[in-house]
Amino acid sequence: MANHKSALKRIRSNEAKRLRNRYQLKTTRTFLKRLRNTSEVAEAEALFPKVAGMLDKLAKRNIIHKNNASNKKSKLAKHINKLKQA
Repeated sequence: MANHKSALKRIRSNEAKRLRNRYQLKTTRTFLKRLRNTSEVAEAEALFPKVAGMLDKLAKRNIIHKNNASNKKSKLAKHINKLKQA
């Protein structure tokens, strides 16, 4: 167990940050699944900017790597283009 006051505070703040990061990541994953499972072009196009923004925010806060966010956005854009062609 921690012996210093600052270490105890760090433990508390790390736990709060961990829970916040987990919530944001899980919410983004839910929206990703929703976008991937949609077969309507209009719905997918409406959802894409929101999901892209969520991914960018996660990357900015170092919850996920920026390349990971870019790859996910690229794959989603390909998915939407495929829906448009079909």
